[in-house]
Amino acid sequence: MDCLFCKFVSGEIPIQKVYEDCDFIIIKDIAPQAKNHFLAIPKQHFKLLSEATEEQSLMVGKMLKKISTLTKELELENGYRLVINQGDDAGQTVFHLHVHILSGQKMGWQPA
Repeated sequence: MDCLFCKFVSGEIPIQKVYEDCDFIIIKDIAPQAKNHFLAIPKQHFKLLSEATEEQSLMVGKMLKKISTLTKELELENGYRLVINQGDDAGQTVFHLHVHILSGQKMGWQPA
């Protein structure tokens, strides 16, 4: 498999981690869409929520809960946005499920 995020997780491509546990990592996005833009990336590879096993679904819930506790590290004090793009039409460009964490500025609603 030639997955960029799997290479991040395995250490094949060096990255600067903001957070890591046994299930996922959080890194800074290299093309930020907000003042603060991080990616939470599961260590197990799966593309879509609909493809997740029961165990992976539970891990995604744990990941979302953990994000909410990293207020200082991710600069979430004044609010934040979580985005999970699912498929081509949604703009998913890396086909390994991941969560965009956006913070540090006011964000309005921007319908497609």
